[in-house]
Amino acid sequence: MSEAESYTYAKAGVDIAAGNALVKAIGPLAKATARAGADASLGGFGGFFDLKAAGYRDPLLVAANDGVGTKLKLAIDSGRHDGVGVDLVAMCANDLIVQGAEPLFFLDYFATGKLDPNVAQSVIASIAEGCKQAGCALIGGETAEMPGMYAEGDYDLAGFCVGAVERGEALTGDRVKAGDVILGLGSSGVHSNGFSLVRRLAADKEWRLDRPALFDQDRLLIDSLLEPTRIYVKSLLPVIRAGRIAALAHITGGGLLENIPRILPDGLHAWLDADAWPQPRLMAFLQAQGNIEPEEFARTFNCGIGMAIVVAPDDAKEVADLLAAAGESVFAIGRIAAGEKGCTIAASAETWGGRSAWSATHHG
Repeated sequence: MSEAESYTYAKAGVDIAAGNALVKAIGPLAKATARAGADASLGGFGGFFDLKAAGYRDPLLVAANDGVGTKLKLAIDSGRHDGVGVDLVAMCANDLIVQGAEPLFFLDYFATGKLDPNVAQSVIASIAEGCKQAGCALIGGETAEMPGMYAEGDYDLAGFCVGAVERGEALTGDRVKAGDVILGLGSSGVHSNGFSLVRRLAADKEWRLDRPALFDQDRLLIDSLLEPTRIYVKSLLPVIRAGRIAALAHITGGGLLENIPRILPDGLHAWLDADAWPQPRLMAFLQAQGNIEPEEFARTFNCGIGMAIVVAPDDAKEVADLLAAAGESVFAIGRIAAGEKGCTIAASAETWGGRSAWSATHHG
């Protein structure tokens, strides 16, 4: 630039007009997530939520924040942006429901080097879809255009969700006892953990992501890998409020082995039977492609179980029936017994990659 030329924010790489146009475009998307307590309008300096209007008497607030991880890079590289917003909401909302809290409102953070309004609108539309699935209102967010911070085409996401549970009704794990049954809810795929390993396998094995998957000729491999995380809020909330669930574990980073011990009191051990639920074909594909040992597999991926539920033996069948009626795939996957705090997964021969009988243990 010459000494006489006038500097502008746009010449520095930030397009305020594009940002304003995006806010206007996503307004109806947010409005569609309105719920009791929030009108989900955008444009103010902050978003309000009325707990009394939402029906709460003496609530505790529960907050969670998360991102999408390196699944986001796979989505960017493949030009598929219309599912990662659901992942973003799911990672936060599922972390609230496991504490007995109903997700109430959500805020997002979208950061990029140069704003592409079409990409941003697609991402935020999927965030709104995730909010509708979780029953929470999208009441605000931040779109940050930061030249020099991100490579061309890259962006990052963070999500923030607040929920509520009536005082005395939170799920803390203190109701778990020896003899309880562990139910598992089927996952929709890899969800949003383990993608650094997925991407490494894709590169090393030279997967053709735009071709039908070896395990499913009717679907492209990239679509199977990017299947959005299942949101379990609406199916679980009525059962939680009926007092039929002792504890819940969202199976995220650390897999089954490390997440289930997080809800166990000292002196209790979770025993899982890997023969008790079918290994999804996608999971079997990943394990075979990476020759992944069962213990590594069980602490990296969800192994087909996105949520673990601890219930009293007398409640197990009714809870399973209620969740199945709500559209979930439900499996009886284990039990709670006295022992050192932790989790053991055991299996017979021919389970998880055709290996001989095996077991893996993690102590919490």
